[in-house]
Parts: sequence; C-alpha cells; structure tokens
Amino acid sequence: MLLLDGNPSLHLKNMRLRDLPSVDELARGAGDPLAVDAARSLIERAREEIRSGVDPGDLAARLRAELADARRPRLRRVINATGVILHTNLGRAPLPEAALERVREAARGYSNLEYDLTRGVRGSRQDHCAGILRRLTGAEAVLVVNNNAAAVLLALAALAEGREVIVSRGELIEIGDGFRIPDVLARSGARLVEVGTTNRTRAADYEAAIGPDTALLLRVHQSNFRLVGFEKRPSLRELAAVAGRQGLPLVDDLGSGSLVDLADEPTAREALAEGADLVCFSGDKLLGGPQAGIVVGRAELVERLRRHPLQRALRADKLALAALEGTLSLYLDPERARLEVPVLRMLAEPVAAVRARAARLARLVGGEVEETAGRVGGGALPLAELESWACAVEEELAAPLRRGEPPVVGIVRDGRLLLDCRTLADAEVDEVGEAVAAARCR
Repeated sequence: MLLLDGNPSLHLKNMRLRDLPSVDELARGAGDPLAVDAARSLIERAREEIRSGVDPGDLAARLRAELADARRPRLRRVINATGVILHTNLGRAPLPEAALERVREAARGYSNLEYDLTRGVRGSRQDHCAGILRRLTGAEAVLVVNNNAAAVLLALAALAEGREVIVSRGELIEIGDGFRIPDVLARSGARLVEVGTTNRTRAADYEAAIGPDTALLLRVHQSNFRLVGFEKRPSLRELAAVAGRQGLPLVDDLGSGSLVDLADEPTAREALAEGADLVCFSGDKLLGGPQAGIVVGRAELVERLRRHPLQRALRADKLALAALEGTLSLYLDPERARLEVPVLRMLAEPVAAVRARAARLARLVGGEVEETAGRVGGGALPLAELESWACAVEEELAAPLRRGEPPVVGIVRDGRLLLDCRTLADAEVDEVGEAVAAARCR
C-alpha cells in the first residue's frame, strides 16, 4: 500500500476510497460474530482517514486488534507495587485462598443460599455468616449487606427515619469518592443534630441535645483522618452511659473495622463490650475479605434492620457471602488468620523479608534497592507508616507497565518509578521482572 504525502490529490483519494474492501470482505476471515459490526465501524473510520490524508494501514490487522480488545476483560488482575495495602483504586483487600475456594464452590452450581437443608424449607442468606460472626464478636445478632455505607444507611433508616440522630461535628467525615456522612444521614430520612465543635466534644454535649425526637446516638470512627493537638471526644463507654440513661441505642460506625488487635483500630468485639448497641464495619478493609457491610449487636435492633424494606436492596449476593464466610473461618484461629489473610500478612511481614524481595527484583531488572514507606490505605490507620523497600527503575516505564499484561502499578517519585515490595507477593517478583523487560522493549 502506497503512503500518502502531506497533500494528496483528489484523484488519489478517490482511488484509495475505491480500494477499500466491503464490510463482508473484511469480516469474512475473522471468524468472530462481532466482526461485521467492527468491520463496518473500521471502514467508516478508514474513509475519514483517507479524506484527511492519512493512510489507514492494514485494515485486517486493525480488525484483529479491535476484536481482541473487545474480548479482553475490562476488570482485570493488577499487580500492586504501590506499597498501599488497601488500595481502593486497585480493589482493596486481596482475598485469601480459603475465600476463593468458597467462591468457586458456591458459583460452580446451585447453592443453599436461601434454603434450609435440614428442614427442607425456605431459609435466610443471613444464616451463613451469622454464627461465625457472633462467635468472633460476641454479638447477639448479625446482618450482612453490600458495604459499610449501606450498613450505616440501613441502621439509620430502620431506627431513626423522621427523627433525630445526634453526632459530633468532629465526626462528620467524607469517605471515598466524595461521599459524606451528613449526606448518608439525609438519605436515610433521619435528621442530623450536630454537637460539640470540630476538635472538642464532650459527653455532656450529647446529653444536652437529647429531646423527644431523638432516635439514637451515632459515633463515627475517624478511620481516614486524625485530629491531633487540642482535641477531645468522649470514650465509647461515656457515650454508652449517656445512651443508657436516656433509653436510646448507640450506633458505632467503625469504618474499616477489625477482628484482631491492630494498633489503635478498635475491634467490633471491643466496641460491643464498651456499650455500643450496634456496630457497623467493612468486610474488605482490615478484615481482609470481600466488599461487605457488617452489622453486629443487639438482636432486637438487628431484627428491625432485617425487616426494613431497604434491606433487600442492600443485601449481599451469594459470592460475597461465600468469600466472607471463607475469610471469617480463618479468624477462628487468629494465628492462622495472620498467616493466610493477605492484608494481615502484609501488615505484619518483617521488613527484612520485604527488603530481600526488593533486592531480588533489583537483580532481575537491573534496578536499585531503595528504602521507602508503605501505607495501610482504605481509610485505615491514616497516621501509620510501614517501613518498606522498593526496586527503583526508570520513570519512563510507568506507562508501559500499566498497559502491559498483567498491568503493574507503582509509584513515581523523584524522577524514578518505585516498585514497592511490601505489596508484592513472592510469587509476583518474577512476573514483575518479566513485565519490566517487556516494557523496555516497547
């Protein structure tokens, strides 16, 4: 095919247009049911390119590339070399093998999602994780929905619609993608009553604000930020005492949540023991499981949530429940959980092991070992810095690595691309080495 110069004649353009294949001719050899529509679109674009003086190139090759792209999954596995363990943009918590096994088993055929196999009658999807969550948290009852924002929304709608919810001004936080706690409150139908100031709120502020329309007290854990310096807020026990004197429920939104002791992140069991009536937390953050919102607490209150019409719209599906049950099963043995739940393993991994992984990767790709700091991410432990080590390579590799297969995402800093090895598994080091070599050849 002749290349067109910068100012092709009208005669040459017409010849090019006449030489274009028909849709059927172009699609015939592809053997793909998507080929006809793709060929029609491609030929139309080729006509526009010829009219503007651009050679459309090898149309058959372009069609094959477009069909391959159309078949490529859009939700893909990504290798996380950012050092951010709960990276929201990269899907937060990677699932443990026990969870993946439960998902495969539940998805391969039918399941007893809402069927009681013992009695042969309709069952509840809530039963599958309820027993193990009661054991792990000490709660009377449990409800699982599709994320923690949904859990909070459902709790407020079921317990406070048309009434007042008292919350500290210092806890009116914004979570990911611009969602704000006051907006969640408004959508629930509850009316927000703010008490205290941004940096200082006392138990007496809550007590003074309680009136005949008050439905509950809400405490929101500052999971994605911290106030330091001249600040004060009441303990959960103090709030529980206020709620108890007034006969009101206390709802504690833990945000990230945890089932084991992790620095200053409260656990659901601790929150219930300190007097919270309902506790809400996430499944895919520090717990290390699938996206889910978990509500634990008093049976009478959980039952009100279960019976609310919103519950059906917010419920978790069978795959999320299977993954959650598989993850929770590991927590029955805390030491096993720390080894097999990827989030817990990455949080606790000795820095010497991370450095050894960075050195191995540096040898594979000709990079340099560099000390750095990882993050927990996902709005959890915002002040925590995780000592880490990375393999530093050329900044120019960032884009081709992102576009490779599998994609590798690192951090660009000071003119270099850092591949942080705290969030790389041992088995991924060779993959990243091959990806770097391929990116350099592009």
